[in-house]
Amino acid sequence: MKTAKRLEGIGEYYFSQKLREIDELNRQGKNVINLGIGSPDLPPHPDVIRVLQEESAKPNVHAYQSYKGSPVLRNAIASWYKQWYGVELNPDTEILPLIGSKEGIMHICMTYLDEGDGALVPNPGYPTYRSAVKLAGGTCVDYSLTAEKGWYPDFEELEARLAPQSQGGADGLAGGQTGRIKLMWVNYPHMPTGKLPDRALFERLVAFGKKHNILICHDNPYSFILNDEPMSLLSVPGATAVVVELNSLSKSQNMAGWRVGTLAGAKERIDEVLRFKSNMDSGMFLPVQLAAAKALSLGKDWYESVNAVYRDRRGKVFELLELLKCEFSKDQVGMFVWAKIPGDYADGFALSDKVLYSAGVFITPGGIFGPAGAGYVRVSLCSTKEKLQESIQRIQKEVL
Repeated sequence: MKTAKRLEGIGEYYFSQKLREIDELNRQGKNVINLGIGSPDLPPHPDVIRVLQEESAKPNVHAYQSYKGSPVLRNAIASWYKQWYGVELNPDTEILPLIGSKEGIMHICMTYLDEGDGALVPNPGYPTYRSAVKLAGGTCVDYSLTAEKGWYPDFEELEARLAPQSQGGADGLAGGQTGRIKLMWVNYPHMPTGKLPDRALFERLVAFGKKHNILICHDNPYSFILNDEPMSLLSVPGATAVVVELNSLSKSQNMAGWRVGTLAGAKERIDEVLRFKSNMDSGMFLPVQLAAAKALSLGKDWYESVNAVYRDRRGKVFELLELLKCEFSKDQVGMFVWAKIPGDYADGFALSDKVLYSAGVFITPGGIFGPAGAGYVRVSLCSTKEKLQESIQRIQKEVL
């Protein structure tokens, strides 16, 4: 049976493949410590689990749910955005709950991209942006993020590439074709580099979207992790004209396996995405939605307790990376540490393989996030201090 053309050039997700390899190594007795994936190992707040237990025991909560989500959850999302981001959202028209924000990336691409339409994709960046664009029939147009530019987009370069006089370019942005760029994927705090946004960046992104009639798609799941000042791109005045924002409970609420996310934006954008989404899935289990609403009501103490654990672990990750002679910024946020590899390794894959096969410790090669990440590795904070210390000891014994 021949697969559809849309799968050409789309490989299996890197971590899906790598986890199978790690499972095989474990079957061989290797006992691999996985420092690669950002899956929180901490539980949600006990009150969140209590709500799920109590609500799921009721006999009348097991039916299909609204495609737009429970009003309880939508109101909770609106209150959360107002409290933490200072953003006013209409819970009836400007919020769409998602079965995880990853599905929202696909929904957006399928809603707006026709065959050949372009989408600006960060390099390095979350690999799902690229695969979703391709699966929707769109064309990925990389924009490079570099340490020299502070991991921010080079707007001068983007303007030059979009200018009518830049004809003959291989990226398909020349002359009369500029209108084909319909989306721009952005993600701050940035994964994998941990770079925080500032107000000026967000204002420039909104202005760029308005100038070129590009929908700016902001993926914002890391804004609470090791960050005391969470920001939303929707907080920029007039942003809803050109911005939609994805958010998630996976990271900040320790609910990755629950699959709860949200899309926020203008009513027109929500209605457009719903046209696609409602043909792809149904509403999520009501007790999950009610428990998610409880999670969103948690106060500052919750975020501080989570961040205290990550901050403690981050010190150990810094120690591990210093052993490997990597260079990194201590100002980055999120649940990973991004680090430049020493010059005696060809790329991040080489260092990752060395650490995996010699010490039984898996760290992520930066090249999976795009060619611009080839000289880097990424280490997750989603492992206990004891496991991190054991990783350090293994590396000291087997790698150095």
